[in-house]
Amino acid sequence: MEKIHPLLDKEKQIKARAYEQEKRIFNFLGIVLTAIVQLFFYFSGLSQNIAGWSILSSFIWTFIFFMIIYSMLQTIIKFPISYIANFSHEHKYGFSRQSKKEWTWDHTKAYLLSLIFGIIVYGALLIIFQKFPVFWWLIAGGFIAIFSVILSTIFPVLIMPIFHHYDKIEDEELKSTLYGILDDAGINVEGFYREDTSRKTTKENAMLAGMGATKRVILADNIIKHMGIDEIKTVLAHEIGHYKKNHIIKYILTGTILQIFAFFLLNRIMTVLFPMFLTGFRENLALLPMLLFYLLLIDLVVLNIIQNWIGRHYEREADIEALRLSKDPKAFQKAMAGLANRNLSNAYPSLWVKLMYYSHPPVGERLEMAEQFIEEDSRGQGFKGSSDPSTHPQNF
Repeated sequence: MEKIHPLLDKEKQIKARAYEQEKRIFNFLGIVLTAIVQLFFYFSGLSQNIAGWSILSSFIWTFIFFMIIYSMLQTIIKFPISYIANFSHEHKYGFSRQSKKEWTWDHTKAYLLSLIFGIIVYGALLIIFQKFPVFWWLIAGGFIAIFSVILSTIFPVLIMPIFHHYDKIEDEELKSTLYGILDDAGINVEGFYREDTSRKTTKENAMLAGMGATKRVILADNIIKHMGIDEIKTVLAHEIGHYKKNHIIKYILTGTILQIFAFFLLNRIMTVLFPMFLTGFRENLALLPMLLFYLLLIDLVVLNIIQNWIGRHYEREADIEALRLSKDPKAFQKAMAGLANRNLSNAYPSLWVKLMYYSHPPVGERLEMAEQFIEEDSRGQGFKGSSDPSTHPQNF
């Protein structure tokens, strides 16, 4: 292995590469199975048959039944790879602490949530197809943006508690430190919460979740256990950086533009290949598997690299703000390296892996940026964060 930062564990980096490579294989197999189910559902005639049914004399019930059958087929076919990837593999590397029963229950809850959201989103799309057949791709992009804002607002108060328990953080020293950096940035939060992450995994995370009145700081109990207050401060400073740089709004705007572009391409593909597209509710419902198949291809071939590039750019800006706000690059480095070592994050991925899979700068780049901060600060120069991350061969 090439030279690595001294705070990184070389043996764990070797292990991280193996872990990451196996995760990529599972991810690829999951995508392939998703595409197979979509193609089978349509070309077997199952899609057309179910769309033609009249359940309780209502198209709404036909649509709901269609979504249940389609989502159940996807879940059943993909269950073995999901089990291996998210249960067996996580146990193999010592991350998961769940029993098979606990994991299955979480998997079931995730399925039910995805079904509910799928019914809402795809039901809305079918209505938009019918009402705005010429510019449906533009209207649908706006709808997805609004839905994303609503989901971001309710996520910490309605969705996250379905999978984890949360209690108020009582450590006054920790709260005082975090309140201090929040006040300096002019950000108000509803409170500080500890997530019982350790019940399920040894992995660590932290976030500034929610919007408006639901905005709150959430720290995994694992991260509180393994990090000192100075490190946690830099983690929160990173999240504050997103707010100072208006990344939430920028993510919504760029995401909306990319979604509209994807829908525009999808409209061109569907109208050329399927003349019955946009001719009626049942015709559009029958074509839903193919619509999702081509949307999957557009995401893989066109959008994925662009979205990852935007994500890495915003995360780098948030890192720069974290270094400026916390004024503690050593703590930042210690936090980043600790997360990489304990979560088995590959700090030095190959270029193609970074382009295809990394929505955050690799840890090696983030550690190097902190070194640059230290060097420029020692010379009395303002940190510009000017080094180009693309020249170098986590979620918070």
